[in-house]
This record gives sequence, structure tokens and C-alpha cells, in this order.
Amino acid sequence: MASPLASQVVIFPFMAQGHTLPLLDLSKALSLQQIKVSIITTPSNANSITKNIANYPFIKVIEIPFPTIDGLPQGCENASQLPSMEFYGPFLHATKQLQEPFDHVLQTMLESETPPLCVISDFFLGWTLASCQALGVPRLVFHGMGVLSMVISRSAWVLAPQLRSTSMFEPLDMPDLKLPFTLTRADLPGDLTNSPNQDDPASQFSREVMEADAQSWGVIVNSFEELEKTHIPSLESFYMDGAKAWCLGPLFLHDKLEGLEKSTAQKDSSMLTQWLNEQVKPDSVMYVSFGTQADVSDAQLDEVAFGLEESGSPFIWVSRSETWSLPSGMEEKKKGRGLIVKEWVDQRQILSHRAIGGFLSHCGWNSVLESLSADVPILAWPMIAEQFLNAKFIVDVLGAALGVRGSSEVFVSRQAISEGVKELMAGQKGRRARERAEAIGRVARRAVQNGGSSHDALSKLIDQLRAY
Repeated sequence: MASPLASQVVIFPFMAQGHTLPLLDLSKALSLQQIKVSIITTPSNANSITKNIANYPFIKVIEIPFPTIDGLPQGCENASQLPSMEFYGPFLHATKQLQEPFDHVLQTMLESETPPLCVISDFFLGWTLASCQALGVPRLVFHGMGVLSMVISRSAWVLAPQLRSTSMFEPLDMPDLKLPFTLTRADLPGDLTNSPNQDDPASQFSREVMEADAQSWGVIVNSFEELEKTHIPSLESFYMDGAKAWCLGPLFLHDKLEGLEKSTAQKDSSMLTQWLNEQVKPDSVMYVSFGTQADVSDAQLDEVAFGLEESGSPFIWVSRSETWSLPSGMEEKKKGRGLIVKEWVDQRQILSHRAIGGFLSHCGWNSVLESLSADVPILAWPMIAEQFLNAKFIVDVLGAALGVRGSSEVFVSRQAISEGVKELMAGQKGRRARERAEAIGRVARRAVQNGGSSHDALSKLIDQLRAY
């Protein structure tokens, strides 16, 4: 048996918060198993990562320079720094120029006393596969999505030519998937089916990362078997040479320092936590956040404000818009009942507070897992990418969420938002969703405990890599 700290894993996250955080959680989970972890990133991203892992001596950060390219603003090393989503394509292509410095780092590691067992890299960093193959290191891919969303996305990519001929809201015929809900083209990530030109840069990039994905040694999934077990064989069928899907999630629950335990009062003395501590009634506050990447118009944010005010529920709303401000008269109306926060917050800590009773969410997979793991039901308002698939899963399959009426439309009314909040927080459907969220939360927490499915899967993965 390998001695403690005789093994090392390299982790290379894509430079976006939603992609990086779960891989930092995986790094911590590995370090708790006495595995040294080296995280590859760029200088601008290194600062926040270093702070996140400050209490984990077995994890280190290795910096490689981010390239300077035409079409990308100087200093943009993270998707959150992009002025608009128009720059996302150039940003993705810029990351391909990280290959040479990455190769150098990996070669140096292979010559060290603890050569890496594997490289775990983000799906968008498909070029890492060629580097790993050239140096004889297994590459595992990480998507940041759940099993079912990955299965549907992969299938949509394969069937894209046929799907383009269907209307946006016509039910799709995908018999091999045995889907538990009706699927339309409007539910699919747009970049999978919208472009008929296979030679345009976006299609070419997608094709490259999909091919690299399929040839990877394995895939890391931030989910747990009890949640999506029936779809795991379908996911594994897309991979070559019997590659395995390793369900290790919820990744952030492996670390007992960051595990969720509902509490009335947190030690944190911030204004936000103090405000939550003052809310006497448990499960009474609606938490609102739409993630870091969706662009929500000022007019739509006005409707959210009016909808929350009309719902009558206390709320905490994290709004990252730099242009929006509260409509006239709203400041007085929300006084004492609503808190709007502009800066970064610890979402996991907020969701774990006893006062939180619901989450109006964009349905990013990280947020879905964090909410359900904290026994908090979701009011689903998907906006981009695979969020529509996540919303269908948690509403129609898990029953732990309600959908915002009209959320598939361009503009959602204040009435729809108000009605959704009222139903989730005080209605019969909301009560059932809360019961389902609590049941799923119990299973999620058991999965990462000793003897749980995700805990055992992580141990098996380490054993297989050591024997490779």
C-alpha cells in the first residue's frame, strides 16, 4: 500500500467561478485522503484559489502565464472579467495557448519523487488530453454538470443535424435516452444545435473538446449515485475503452469543515448573517441569486424587485449587476424585510441558515446541489446553457422544486415571480417540494460519509489510479 503523501494528482480548472469551485472541493476531498494536489492556474486566478485552500497544506498552486491575444481585453483571465459574452469565444480559444507551459509543468512533475497519478482537467480544456497521452498520464475530464444533463447534451451533439430540422417547442424523439420528461429543442444548450456551419470557430472548438472528452480515461461527476444512478450507463456509453463515470458528489460535502449543518446563529459577524439571525421564523426567507454568467436586463431586475415585494416574503437577493439600482420607492418598501447584496457572498453558508426556506435560482448545477444538500427547495428560473435541463430534472423528476411561470419566455412578469415565491414558501406544492428537498439532502449527506456511495467511489478511484 502506498505511504501517506506518496501520491499526487494534478487538477486544472477552467477559469470561471462555477467551474473552479467544485474542483477546489475535489482537491480538498483528495487531500483528506492523503493525496498531494497541484492546481494549475494563471496568475490572476491564483489569488482567489490560494485563499480558498489556505488551510490545506497538501494542496499547492502552480501558476502558468495567460496568453495575450487580439480580441480579448488585457488582463482578462477569468470568464467573470469579460465585458460581455461576446468575448467568450476568444477567451475559450486563448486557453488553448496554455498547452506549452502546461506541458512543461507536467514533464517536470513526472521527473519528481511523486509523479502525478493523473490529470483532472475541465471539459473546456480538451487539449490537455493530447499532453497527457504524450506523457503517459491518465486524463480524467470534469464537466461541472449532472449525469442526466451530460447524457442529454452528448446525445444532442450527436443528433444535431436531425434536431436542427425540428421546431423549438416540438417534443424531441430521443428513444435511446428513456427520458423521464418531455424535451424540446428550446431546453437544449443553444450551441449544441444552432450552428449548421461545422467550420465556424464555435463548432470547431465544440468538436475538439467533445472528441477529447470521449477519449479520456474517465469522467468525474459532481453528483451521487442515488440521485442519477439509472443514467450512469448511458453516460459511460459515450466514452471509449470502458471509461468509468465516477460520481463523487456533492464534492463540497466531503470536507467536514465545510459540511452543512443548519443553525440558527452562525459565528460569522457580517451584516448579512446578523440579518438572518434576526429572522425568528425558520424557513421564512427566500434567497435569490442568478449566478455569475447570465446577463439579466435592468428591466427584468425591476420586475424581480416588484415581484419579491408583492410576495410578502422576507428575502436576501444577491445582485451582481453594475448598472441596476432599485426602482423609485422600493427602498422604503423593502426596509426590514429585504436585503440586497452586491458583493460576493458565501452561498453555502446562507443556504445552511435555518431562516432560509427557498431559493429563487438560475439552476446552475452547483447551486442545485448546494440548495438540496441544505434541505432548501428551489424556485427554478433557468437562463442559459444546461440550466433548463437541470430545472426539468429537479421539478419534474425529483419534485424538489417549482418552476417560475413563463421562465422560458424572454421576459418574466412580477406576478409570475410573486406567485412562485408565495407557492414555494407557503403553498401545498411548496410544502411537498420542501419534503423532497429534505429527503434528498439526507441522502446527499450520507453519500459522502464513510461507507457512502461517493466516499467509496473516491477510494476506489484512488486505488485504480495507483494500480494503473
